[in-house]
Amino acid sequence: MGLIVMPRKAKAKIDVDKMVEDIISDSDELVAPEIEEYEGKSIDKQFKLEDLDGVGRVTAQKLRNAGYQTIRDIAYASAHELAMVIGSEDRAFSIIRSAQRLLGEGEEFITAKELFERRKNLEYISTGVRALDDLLDGGVEVGSITEFIGEFGAGKTQVCHQLAVMVQLPRGQGGLAARALYIDTEGTFRPERIVQIARHRGLDPEKTLENIIYARAYNSDHLISLLQHSINVGLLKEIGLIIIDELTNLPRKEFLSSSERAEIYHKIVKSLKVLSRLGVAIVSTRQVVQLKNKLIPAGGPAFDSYAEKSVFLSRRGEMREAERIDGEKIGQSVVFNISEEGVLDVY
Repeated sequence: MGLIVMPRKAKAKIDVDKMVEDIISDSDELVAPEIEEYEGKSIDKQFKLEDLDGVGRVTAQKLRNAGYQTIRDIAYASAHELAMVIGSEDRAFSIIRSAQRLLGEGEEFITAKELFERRKNLEYISTGVRALDDLLDGGVEVGSITEFIGEFGAGKTQVCHQLAVMVQLPRGQGGLAARALYIDTEGTFRPERIVQIARHRGLDPEKTLENIIYARAYNSDHLISLLQHSINVGLLKEIGLIIIDELTNLPRKEFLSSSERAEIYHKIVKSLKVLSRLGVAIVSTRQVVQLKNKLIPAGGPAFDSYAEKSVFLSRRGEMREAERIDGEKIGQSVVFNISEEGVLDVY
């Protein structure tokens, strides 16, 4: 991965190249040890598929062959897709309910007051831009998926870099005092950029880099594998934010039929939905494609409504524009700047 050489300042005593060498390596070397170190401690390791009601050895093997490796995979599956593996939708529904009970989840009804109380306790990660936080109803919401869509140079990756720093700030300053997990499919992650943003935010650059767990995805299967691994890392390593920059790049470059590509997109969305239930914030990005002289998000119907909040980024002269394309704020927009210090408000 090519590195951007930063201008050296007299006060800087950090050897960025050395930190990059120490912290960022191939994803297999970086992510796998995190999982091995904690193997056996997550709830998915406490139970096997065979522990589910109505699942014997043969059924469990069918499920594993179809990609359902953990209790959590089953709990968040749809009865329809599970029925395609085991042959009965009624049986699939029963197995899903069993998985949800083991996880202590899946209650169907609560009172509006209970929901109101839960929502009062929602946490957000500040983007570091007041206008953008307002557009997002407070920032990037924990426990949900926020996506940024736009063409090359619109600012998607810059926002991702900044969020990887912001999540590390104390709660009273817009962060969660937590680490970030960063999956990069385009090779655009730059630790030097993290150093710049961290300095501006008053954080120690070396510690900031240490608090970002990085992996480079090289193909669609690798991306899906990293997303599945993220479930374990997210649960056990004080992760507050998982970033995937970008979702559709790899499948679009591979020689796949439309049905094969749709299946991969479906697996990606399913993994993201599982991750969002782990009490972390999920941020993803998507490129755009041109259709009849109009830019639309890449990925097609598979990504319809997968994210709770969607923001379209674009250039507006020297500034960037962010527009909500979902929910009550659809059509509302704000502008922001990108500078050496990071992503900033326009004053």
